[in-house]
Amino acid sequence: MAELRPRDGGGSRPPMWTVWSLERAEKVDRMHRRVTDEGFRGLSGAPAPDTPAPPPAPPADGSEPARHALLAFLDSLPVRQVATVRFPMEHESRRHWMNGSRFYGRHGQCLEDLDHSRRALALSVVAASLGTEGYRQLVDVMRLNRTIGELRDELDVLNEWLYWFSVYGSPDRPGAPWGWQLDGHHLAVNCVVVDGRMTLTPSFLGAEPVVAEGGRYAGTRVFGPEEAAGAALFSALSEEQRARARIAEVMPPDLFTGAYRDNLHLERAGLCLADMSRAQRESAYDLIDLYVDRAPRDQAAVRRADVRAHGALTSFAFVGDGGPGGAFYYRVHSPVVLIEFEHMASVMFEVDEPWRNHVHTVVRTPNGGDYGVDLLRRHHASHHDGSGPGTRGGPPGAAG
Repeated sequence: MAELRPRDGGGSRPPMWTVWSLERAEKVDRMHRRVTDEGFRGLSGAPAPDTPAPPPAPPADGSEPARHALLAFLDSLPVRQVATVRFPMEHESRRHWMNGSRFYGRHGQCLEDLDHSRRALALSVVAASLGTEGYRQLVDVMRLNRTIGELRDELDVLNEWLYWFSVYGSPDRPGAPWGWQLDGHHLAVNCVVVDGRMTLTPSFLGAEPVVAEGGRYAGTRVFGPEEAAGAALFSALSEEQRARARIAEVMPPDLFTGAYRDNLHLERAGLCLADMSRAQRESAYDLIDLYVDRAPRDQAAVRRADVRAHGALTSFAFVGDGGPGGAFYYRVHSPVVLIEFEHMASVMFEVDEPWRNHVHTVVRTPNGGDYGVDLLRRHHASHHDGSGPGTRGGPPGAAG
C-alpha cells in the first residue's frame, strides 16, 4: 500500500469532501429535504407476492440482548447526550444516512466524542444486533477508515471513531418498536425491532483499501468472501447462462440503491435462480447468506427461510470481469432481498479505474421492507386502530 498516491496531496491540505462550506451544506440539506418530501414507498421492480405474509417470528427473546444493551448505553449518558442521540421512531433523520466522509449533515452522537466506556456500551448494542461475524465485519470497516487516514496523513478526519450513533423509538417500553442507526464513511446500518422481528436494512458497508498492509490495524481485510463467492458463481455458469446473467458491458458508476435512493424502481434482471442447476442455486444461496448472516442466529435463520421461499423470483446479475484480478459488479434481487456488490474507482488515491481495493456493498429489503416499515404497519394494524403515522418523513410507527 505504500506505493499508493493520495488524491489532493493527502495531509498537505484539508480534503475537499470534509471541509464545510455553505454551498456543500446546502446541497446536503437539499438531499435531506428531497427524501423527506417524497415520502417513503420503498424499492420496487421485483414482484411482491400476491398475498404477502410475514415470515415466522423468531423466539420472543431473540432481540432482548440488543435491547438491554441499548438501555445500558442510554442509562450511561447525561441528559444532554440523551437528547442528542434519541429520536422518535418516525423521525425523518432515519432516511438521511450517507456513506461519504462528510462531517456536516450528520445526526446523533459521534462515537469519537464519547469516553471509552460509553463508546464500548454503544458498540455492545451493535454487536448484540449483528451477531459475531456481522459485528466483526463492521468493526473492520471502521478500522480500515483509520487506515485511509494513516495513508493520507488525515487522522483528524478519517479514523475508526468518526461514526454517528442514533437511537429510535422506545427500547425502554417492552413490546414497543425501537431501533438504532450507525452512520459514517463507508458504513450505514439501520436496525429496527418490531414484535421480536429484526430488520437490518438498508445496510451499506464499504472500504478503501480493503486490506491494511500496515498501520495500527495491519492485516485487517474485508469482503474477501463476498468477492470470491460472486466471482465463483459467475464462473460456474455455462456460457449461455453467463450471457443471461450479464446485464451490461460497462460497470455502473456506483451502486443503484445507495444513499437517498429508497424509492428507486429497479427491474429485476439477470439469470433467475430457477434456471440454475441445483449446485449453482446452492452457491447462490451461500452468497446471499454472507449478507443475511450479519444478524443474530435466530434472526438470520428467519431471513434465510424468507429468501429461499422466494427463490423462483430471485435473479443474479453480473457486470465486468470475474477473472483473477478483474473488477466487477453483481446484484441479487428478489421480492424480499436486494444485494449489490461493486468494485469502485478510487476516491482517496490516484486510481481512476474500478479496482479490487475499493468495494461498496448494500443490502435492501424491497417492497416496503427497509427501515422495518412493513413490520411497523403490521404492528400498528394489530396493536392500534391501523391508522398509525404515515411515511412522509420516514418510516411509520409511533414509539408504542
